Amino acid sequence: MTRQNWRQFDWLLLVAILALSIYGIVMISSAVQGDPELVSYPMRQVVFLAAGFVLMFAVAFFDYDFLGTFTIPIYVVVLLLLAFVGVIGSTLFGAQSWLNFFGLFPIQPSELAKVVLALAVGKYLAMNWEKMDRITTALVALAIMAPLLVLVFLEPDLGTAIVLAVEGAFILFVAGLRLKHMLIALVTGAALTPLLWSLLQEHQRTRILIFLDPTADPDSYFNVSQALVSVGSGGLLGKGYGLGTQSQLHFLRVRHTDFIFSVIAEEIGFVGAAILLLLLLFIILRLWRIAAQARNPFGALLVTGITGIILFQTIVNIGMNMSLIPVTGLPLPFVSYGGSAMLSLMLMIGLAQSVSMRRKKIEF
Repeated sequence: MTRQNWRQFDWLLLVAILALSIYGIVMISSAVQGDPELVSYPMRQVVFLAAGFVLMFAVAFFDYDFLGTFTIPIYVVVLLLLAFVGVIGSTLFGAQSWLNFFGLFPIQPSELAKVVLALAVGKYLAMNWEKMDRITTALVALAIMAPLLVLVFLEPDLGTAIVLAVEGAFILFVAGLRLKHMLIALVTGAALTPLLWSLLQEHQRTRILIFLDPTADPDSYFNVSQALVSVGSGGLLGKGYGLGTQSQLHFLRVRHTDFIFSVIAEEIGFVGAAILLLLLLFIILRLWRIAAQARNPFGALLVTGITGIILFQTIVNIGMNMSLIPVTGLPLPFVSYGGSAMLSLMLMIGLAQSVSMRRKKIEF
């Protein structure tokens, strides 16, 4: 590790992530006011953020190509953790997706699956960069993705399974997957829709059905309707920090996680929501810049997958807060409360910083 490497560390990306994370902690503090069971959550999020920054710098210190040599054992470990979830996992919000060894720190292996998918698929495609025109290359990449997708889907965690599918598709697209192969994948996916529908849990089907017809189950639609009231009532500058009626009177459920955007829109208004979106957009653009300047295909595809995760989760979370997308339970990156989510995000940012610190030199 040289001083030159640290000069190429993306400090602007770091500042943006710190600003967005602090923004999230401030809004979580407002969202949990008056709830004695959640009062400790803002400080816990501070701890998660601090641990995340330590993890990010530790990962950035190592050359991502060196870390890539351990892709197979890391992949196997994450698969085993996902398998253990199905046997001894804890259930929360309808999904058996948590492991809590010895009652210490609970972890969500599905968050690690996002990281390992970017590593594994990125590494494989980089090794077969000249064979992207062959359908066998795409099929092997899909075979690498499949165990992660299936195990997460069976938890059942449909939202994260979709994130993994989109992440993999994003990497394949940027790697140069041929158009006819994309069309084959889309047609196959459409043909499998009835089978996938039959495999969904009742609460997952309900989320989709009430999105299509809110009158079908008014009780299940209640939180979405409260989110719409929150977003619509904020106006330009909002009702004031800590003064949102839907959040402070607890009409809005899971307001510190899935629906934190509604709290922001109600209390700080359009201006607060716009600042949030600008910070997220800046982070996505910085990550895209890192991918474009990577010294090799593995670095580019690795950061591409990370960028796809943050972009997709942002779109889906805000979309479900505005009833544009069915409720999926996906958190808003760096803003929603959650230890596993924050740590996995900071792990991904550490990998992106490792790519940035070792990017190719610009020639003039």
